[in-house]
Amino acid sequence: MEDYNKVIESLGVRYIKAKNLVLHQPFTVRNSYDVGNNLILLHKGRIAFGEEEMVVEEGEMLFIPGGRATRVTYGDDPKPRVISNDDLIANKDKYFTSNENLDLIGEAEESHSFISFEAKVFDSVNFFASLDVPAFLISGQSKLANLVIKVVEESLQDLPGRERLIAIYTENIVVEVVRYVLRNNMFVEQLATNSTYFKDPRLIDLFNYIKENLGGDLSNKVLSGVANVSEDYVGQYFKMLTNINPQDYIEYQRMERAVFLLRTTKKSIRDIGKEVGYKDTAYFCRRFKMMFGIPAGKMRRRESAMNI
Repeated sequence: MEDYNKVIESLGVRYIKAKNLVLHQPFTVRNSYDVGNNLILLHKGRIAFGEEEMVVEEGEMLFIPGGRATRVTYGDDPKPRVISNDDLIANKDKYFTSNENLDLIGEAEESHSFISFEAKVFDSVNFFASLDVPAFLISGQSKLANLVIKVVEESLQDLPGRERLIAIYTENIVVEVVRYVLRNNMFVEQLATNSTYFKDPRLIDLFNYIKENLGGDLSNKVLSGVANVSEDYVGQYFKMLTNINPQDYIEYQRMERAVFLLRTTKKSIRDIGKEVGYKDTAYFCRRFKMMFGIPAGKMRRRESAMNI
């Protein structure tokens, strides 16, 4: 349990967005995907997920780890229209209305609330993504459900202390999700592997160095100097502790940084690619689309499309 306390204490949590949505028509997203972790609370209606169509009951929650493509069905229809995540982003107003009436949260028919957030170990490793776990159901957690509603309500009001309360509630949500996983003995092997992050300070040095030098040289030769291990061994060492080779981890961190810059700045795609370590813009764009399934330009437009 001590290791898990270290996990929780080390997590850097960042709120991304929250909304209450009302469904227009039943449909299935065959590859629902987001960089952030999404926690979806079903108020009324029906949601199913995964290839086996596991049903989320009213009052239950669906947790989709960031970076994990998941099949999700909204509404009750034996033959719903099947669309891609790209289709949903481009045409979200055909399927959902964003409810901004506080009195209707939890009351509107065919509605759900969700919160999207980051949770990073030492502000470097995406905790839930690193577990490589599928989307999962959370049930019997009224406290967690109420926290989701509180975040949505705060996001809809321009009140003093709004940002601070949202940050507090979001951190509380992350702790409650981790506690739920531990109480129900979920993903035991993955959690045991994750605890290795805290048993070797050299790995933490590598995480921090990579984070601070995403636009620079992050070859195994450079990493070996940071970790004080041989160049031939550093890749094996990193993978042994994280279950991912260092260059794959670096690319994910670079792409995640690129997403942040696309969403929060007006920098050109070329400049963003250079800033995160890609001198060749065309190559950056190809890798971006391969990782996220949509072009960098469409990711930039995603935020405005989500604010329906």
